[in-house]
This record gives sequence, C-alpha cells and structure tokens, in this order.
Amino acid sequence: MEPRIITYQPQYKQDFIDLNTAWLEEYFFVEKHDKDVFENVEDIILKPGGEIFFCLIDNEVVGTVAMQKVNDSVIEMAKLAVDKKHQGKKLGNLLVETCIAFAKEHHYQTLMLVSSTKLDAALNLYRKYGFTETPLDETDYHRADIQMELYL
Repeated sequence: MEPRIITYQPQYKQDFIDLNTAWLEEYFFVEKHDKDVFENVEDIILKPGGEIFFCLIDNEVVGTVAMQKVNDSVIEMAKLAVDKKHQGKKLGNLLVETCIAFAKEHHYQTLMLVSSTKLDAALNLYRKYGFTETPLDETDYHRADIQMELYL
C-alpha cells in the first residue's frame, strides 16, 4: 500500500515518542529536553502553531516529523524519524517534502533544523532539498552540532 501523511491525532502520540526514542537510543541518548517535548507535545509543538505529521502504511505509523514554530518567519523541522524496517523507502523524503509544503503554506520565510554531523544519511537528505549549513544557534540538545536552513 502507498504511504500516506496525516496530521497529529492524539492516538498516535505514543508512536511519535516510540519512533523518536528508537533512533535517539541507537545514536545518542534521550535527553531531558526530548522527554519534555514528548510529555508536552500539545503545548510545546501544536498550540504555538506547529504540527506533527505521521506517515502511515496500511494504517501503521512508520514515520513522523514535527514542525515547531520559532517565530513568525521561522519554523523548525524536528524529530524526524522513520521505523528502521521501513528505511530505504523514501519515506524521509516524503516527510521533508510535507514539512516544506507546510512551511510555504503558512508563509514562513525559513525552515530550519538542528542535527548531528554523525547522521550522514539525514544530512544528505536535507542537502538534497536545498538546506545549507548556518551558524549553530544556542540549542537545548547536547547532540546538536550542526544547524541547517532552507530559505523559502
């Protein structure tokens, strides 16, 4: 079945947490700020004007990404995760394209993200869509050592 993207629904909150926890534990560790976001996605991501997208195949959540409002002109793409058994199916591309469309639709000027230089596949994905490295702003994440932006 073809993958489909849906917006946040409370019954998928645990999938958001589980998918992100899996990659964090594989490459890094779950930080305090991660836990704060997981416990408060509605207040931290959704209420200020952000969104969480889910990628479903056969009604199973296989990927997710969050859009977190920074200010009226900048939105952050965060917490991009694809289930390990579904990697290599271009689902990350679909999620990034969804984020770019969301940012444009809501008239943001910049789509930004923070990541780690340890995550080669992720950085290559971002570069494919035109993200370029910018100076790293202060961040709550110890693992973050690179910031990238896409000017819309």
